Amino acid sequence: MKKILITGGTGYIGSHTVVELQQKGYEVIIIDNLSNSSESVVDSIAQITGIKPTFKKIDLTDSKATAAFFEKYKQIDGVIHFAAFKAVGESVENPLKYYHNNLFSLINLLDCMKKNQINNIVFSSSCTVYGEPDSLPVTEKASIKKALSPYGNTKQICEEIITDTTKTSSLQSILLRYFNPIGAHSSALIGELPLGIPNNLIPYITQTAIGKRSILNVYGNDYPTPDGTCLRDYLHVVDLAKAHVIAIDRLLENKNKSALEVFNLGTGNGFSVLEVIKTFEKVSGVKLNYKIVERRAGDVSQIFSDCELANKELGWKAKLGLDEMLSSSWKWENYINKTTK
Repeated sequence: MKKILITGGTGYIGSHTVVELQQKGYEVIIIDNLSNSSESVVDSIAQITGIKPTFKKIDLTDSKATAAFFEKYKQIDGVIHFAAFKAVGESVENPLKYYHNNLFSLINLLDCMKKNQINNIVFSSSCTVYGEPDSLPVTEKASIKKALSPYGNTKQICEEIITDTTKTSSLQSILLRYFNPIGAHSSALIGELPLGIPNNLIPYITQTAIGKRSILNVYGNDYPTPDGTCLRDYLHVVDLAKAHVIAIDRLLENKNKSALEVFNLGTGNGFSVLEVIKTFEKVSGVKLNYKIVERRAGDVSQIFSDCELANKELGWKAKLGLDEMLSSSWKWENYINKTTK
């Protein structure tokens, strides 16, 4: 049984990927510092799969703790690296927090991988590396422009770190640039559960709908989009998790065509904030209380993907539509509301 390390494995995308890996027959070890997640997610994963993954609470920016982990767990076949801070707005307000966490965690991880001859990594990147794109849809050949936020810049720098390391070592890498993951597992046992006020649209929507938030802020309605609100390419988190399994399979089976590969992951469709709100109201039957406020620093006006390369090379395609994404998010919010009362 191949052993995969998932950093940030109790987080939103990480936890869904752990489920898919276990269901594929992989043994999974999770590292997470629980800065934006809960250890209870490990039990939820076990409820879904019948297997409780190994969990270690470690902050990857702590080089000694990271090295001690790898000293104990030497036989790791591959790594999927999710662990990072990810809120665009917060990164603008507190850039040093993002540079310290997102860069040092990767550097320490790669250093330990090299010392222990672990040569396969799938990196959780983002469409933010493209900045404000010149043309749509965005392909992997699009220019990497100056990032609009420190968060986006950390993703660009992390990609450069991995690229340079791959050139000078035996590291095999796949960078997955994904667009906007939303939705929750069909069991409603895991989903997106940010600590504090949500920075992402969907948990803000569901928390407003259920009464946790009094009002939903829509940041700007004067963007160059059909209705003036930001437009994004949303994809279901389960579709996204499956892509990570395909990527690690590809590395372990030596099917990659170069030491470093890059793939966009999305649906190829763009939806505005107001379109998402209207669709949520339709699938949930709940009228949302929202208001238009000033733009938020760091937000790209519109972006959606060209995923032909991932469709062709990985044999991966997003299957779940916006209705399914939003209805699963609503089911998850209702589950959380019942279990936390």
